[in-house]
Amino acid sequence: MCGSVGAYANEALHEMSKNPKNWVMPTGDYANTRYSPLDQINKDNVKDLRVAWTFSTGVLRGHEGGPLVIDGVMYFNTPFPNIVYALDLNNDGRILWKYEPKQDPNVIPIMCCDTVNRGVAYAPAEGDRPALILQYQADTTLVALDAKTGEVVWSVVNGREKDGSFGESGTSAPMVFKDKVLVGISGGEFGVRGHVTAYNLKDGSLAWRAYSTGPDDEVLMDPEQTTHLGKPVGPNSSLESWEGDQWQTGGGTTWGWYAFDPELNLIYYGTGNPSTWNPVQRPGDNKWSMTIFARDADTGMAKWVYQMTPHDEWDYDGVNETILVDDLEINGQPRKALVHFDRNGFAYTLDRETGELLVAEKYDPVVNWASHVEMDPNSDQYGRPQVVAQYSTHQNGEDTNTTGICPAALGTKDQQPAAYSPKTKLFYVPTNHVCMDYEPYRVSYTAGQPYVGATVSMYPAPGSHGGMGNFIAYDAATGKIVWSKPEQFSVWSGALATAGDVVFYGTLEGYLKAVDLDGNELFKFKTPSGIIGNVNTYEHNGKQYIAVLSGVGGWAGIGLAGGLLQQEGAEAWQQAVAGERAPTDADTAIGTAGLGAVGGYAALADYTTLGGQLTVFALPD
Repeated sequence: MCGSVGAYANEALHEMSKNPKNWVMPTGDYANTRYSPLDQINKDNVKDLRVAWTFSTGVLRGHEGGPLVIDGVMYFNTPFPNIVYALDLNNDGRILWKYEPKQDPNVIPIMCCDTVNRGVAYAPAEGDRPALILQYQADTTLVALDAKTGEVVWSVVNGREKDGSFGESGTSAPMVFKDKVLVGISGGEFGVRGHVTAYNLKDGSLAWRAYSTGPDDEVLMDPEQTTHLGKPVGPNSSLESWEGDQWQTGGGTTWGWYAFDPELNLIYYGTGNPSTWNPVQRPGDNKWSMTIFARDADTGMAKWVYQMTPHDEWDYDGVNETILVDDLEINGQPRKALVHFDRNGFAYTLDRETGELLVAEKYDPVVNWASHVEMDPNSDQYGRPQVVAQYSTHQNGEDTNTTGICPAALGTKDQQPAAYSPKTKLFYVPTNHVCMDYEPYRVSYTAGQPYVGATVSMYPAPGSHGGMGNFIAYDAATGKIVWSKPEQFSVWSGALATAGDVVFYGTLEGYLKAVDLDGNELFKFKTPSGIIGNVNTYEHNGKQYIAVLSGVGGWAGIGLAGGLLQQEGAEAWQQAVAGERAPTDADTAIGTAGLGAVGGYAALADYTTLGGQLTVFALPD
C-alpha cells in the first residue's frame, strides 16, 4: 500500500475500475479504453437482448453522457439544468436521491453546441470525507455531492462568473485522480482562454491551474524541460506564436476527456481551437491550442506537448479523448502508446512517456485539407500536417468561401469516445463522414459575445456512400482502417467493446446497435430519441446489462435540440439542396445555422425528435 493520502485515494479508485461489475469512471478506466471483460452477452446471444427497464430523465436537449454504476447504485446527470439522479438497482431503479442545482439561465445562450453535459465522476470515501459524486455544471460550478445522500459537501466556481458574462461554461465530465479532481473550461467560440484545473477532493481548494496559452508560468511549462517532438519548447513558446496579446482571448479550451497513467504519474488531454475561427486575424502557430498535453499529476507541470494542427484554419478542436495502451507493437517493439483520433481526420499514435510521434494517418479516406503529416525527424516540417493550398481558408482570405473541405468543422470524429479491445488490439471508432464550405470574416472580441468569425455549411462527403457517418475498426500500430460500416448519419455516441466479442454504439436516429468483430450487425433497437450518449455495461445480481442515455442534441443535433429547425424547414432546405427549387435567403440561413450543422443534418428531423431516457438492456431470463 502506498504511504501518501493521495496515492491511497488513487489506488482505491484504480482498483475499483478493475471490477467489471461496476462502471466507476465516465470512460470506464483511466486509460479511456471503454472496454469491459464481461462476456455473458456475446456475439451468439446478443440478438436476444431485450429492454429490461427504462427511466425518463425529465429533460430534453442532448444527453451526451452516460451512467456510472457503483455497488448496486446507478448515478447519472442530464443536460441543463444538470439534474443528478441516484437510482437503486436493487429496487427497480427507485430514486434514492435527486439533486437539481439552481443555475442562471443566461448561461444557456453561451453554450455553443447545445446544453450538453458528459457525465459525473465518483471519488471513494477517504478518512472523514464521504464518497463523492462530482458534477461540473453549465455555470462552471464544480459540486461535490455525498454519494449516499446527495447533499452538497462542497462546491467551487471554476469560471470567472456563473452567469455566462465571459462566455465560459462547463460541459465536460470531471476526472478523479489521486486526491484531486480535474476539470476544464468550455467557450472557445466566445474567446475564452482555455485551462485545466485540479481541485483537492477534501475541500474543493485549488491545487493547480494550467492555461493553454500565455506565459510559461501560467501554462506551467519549463522551457528547458518541457518538450515538443523531443526538443525543448524554449522560453514563452506560446507568447511568441500569437500576435500581440491575442493569447488572452486565444481559445484552446479543454472540454473533452482526460486520461491518467498512475505509473508515469501523467495526465493527458487535448486543447481546442484557437479563437477566432478567422485565421487571417491571428497569424502564427497559435500555441498551445490544438495540442495534446502530458502533465505531472501532482504539480500540473507539462512534461511534453504535441500540436496537431498549428494555426488551425478549420475549427478542428483537439479535445478528443486519448486512449492509453501498454503493449501496442510499433515496428516490432512494444510501446507505452497514446492513441488520439483528432477532429482534423488524422489518428495519432505517440509514445506517452516521451511524446515521440509514431504514427499519423487519415482515418477517413475523404480527408483532403492536408495531404499527410510529415514523419521525417530531420525535416523542419516534422510532425506538421502538409496543408493543401486549395483548402486553406487563410490563403484564400477573408470573405472568400472555400468549398469542399473534408472533414467539416465538427471533424472526422468529435468528442464521442472510441473503444479499444485488448483481445483484437483494434480501436472501434464512431466517425463523421462530412465536408464543408468555410467563409472567414472579420470579427472583434467582446466579452460574453460570439467570437466566431466564419460562416460554415456542412454536407455528406461527396462521391461515397451518401451517408454522414461510419463506424470503423482501426489499427493504430499500422495506421490502417480494418473495416468501415456506413451509417446514414454521423455516429455521435461513445462506443463500448466487450470480451463477448461484441461492440456497441448508438446512432443519431436513436438505434442502439451491436456488431461483431468484423463489423457485421447483430442487433439493433430504436430508442425514443437520437443517441449521443455513451454506451456502458455492468453486472448486477449475476446478470450483465447494457445501458445508454438517448436524447438527440449536441452539435450534430442542435437544429432539433435548439428548436432551430422544424420539419417543414428541413423539407424546404432539402429541396433546395437537391436542386428541386432555387435557394432563398431563408434556405441559406438554415444551412449555416448552428455553426453550420443545422442544414447538414436537416434530414434528421424525419427520423427522431427530442427526448430524454435511460434504456437498460439484458438477455431474457
